[in-house]
Amino acid sequence: MSVLPASSREWHLVARPHGWPVPADFALREKPLTEPGEGRVLVRNLHFSVDPYMRGRMNDVKSYIPPFQLDQPMDGGAVGEVVASNAEGFAVGDHVLHGLGWREYADVPAQHATKVDPGLAPLSAYLGVLGMTGLTAYAGLFEVASFKEGDAVFVSGAAGAVGSQVGQMARLKGASRVIGSAGSDEKVKWLVEELGFDAAFNYKNGPVKDQLREAAPDGIDVYFDNVGGDHLEAAISSLNVHGRATICGMIAQYNDTEPVPGPRNMAMIIGKRLRLQGVLVGDHYGLQQQFVQEVGGWLRSGELKHGETVVEGIENGVDAFLGMLRGDNTGKMIVSATR
Repeated sequence: MSVLPASSREWHLVARPHGWPVPADFALREKPLTEPGEGRVLVRNLHFSVDPYMRGRMNDVKSYIPPFQLDQPMDGGAVGEVVASNAEGFAVGDHVLHGLGWREYADVPAQHATKVDPGLAPLSAYLGVLGMTGLTAYAGLFEVASFKEGDAVFVSGAAGAVGSQVGQMARLKGASRVIGSAGSDEKVKWLVEELGFDAAFNYKNGPVKDQLREAAPDGIDVYFDNVGGDHLEAAISSLNVHGRATICGMIAQYNDTEPVPGPRNMAMIIGKRLRLQGVLVGDHYGLQQQFVQEVGGWLRSGELKHGETVVEGIENGVDAFLGMLRGDNTGKMIVSATR
């Protein structure tokens, strides 16, 4: 076995945020390192993911995934290199995807580690376009929203990790029109000029309802919601009869401390016979093989592009997370954890 460093740094949640998280809610702590036990591997994390759903896990509430525990390391998607193995089938030097991010070194049960090939795609891609966010986009568009060729599609948070993939996948599968919203003119330009969206708008430049109506004068058939709030209300107004909405996230509301009013036009759901359905990626792992095959092909051909915003250094992990909540990222927000 290789010589291991004496310790590893890891991020702990030390206080439950009220509203927007602040740096004082977190602490970067040192933990002694030991050789992995039987059936386990020690992984040097090269990249870990920060994602919107992690904000919900900072609240002590029952949900589809357990909350982070105070004074314990947080977790999330990570990819790294095996530096010590006590598990059959894993060797030092293998690259693996696992769920113990937010730390420099992870002691991972072998059954929770998946080998990945850095020759097929950059390792960070397994946290984004070929990972959980990519599968969320794929399942949410094709399975939950029942996308079909000729649909007009609107995506909120379209410059984010999931939204940027949804719009491109819809275009590749024959959407009649793909519209996105984002929070800066620079992101809007990226969506149209680089990713091939037919139209995009900066939601800060005017009422979403008005900008969407202008971008989609004939209405929309599918709405992929990453934001909630005024975007959902605007989409309900623009959805055509038998329109479908995939509710993936509501990042506009994650840090609110008071109950958020719902869309004021819910009655339209009846007359238009709309379908609004939530998506959790864990329900759709049956699509994994099909997803990797199809999306991998698009990546190799250059038809599908994926943006990343990389923050260097584990010590900047919380800054990356807070930046992601503010919308500082274009594409997937990644923390490179090496020192």
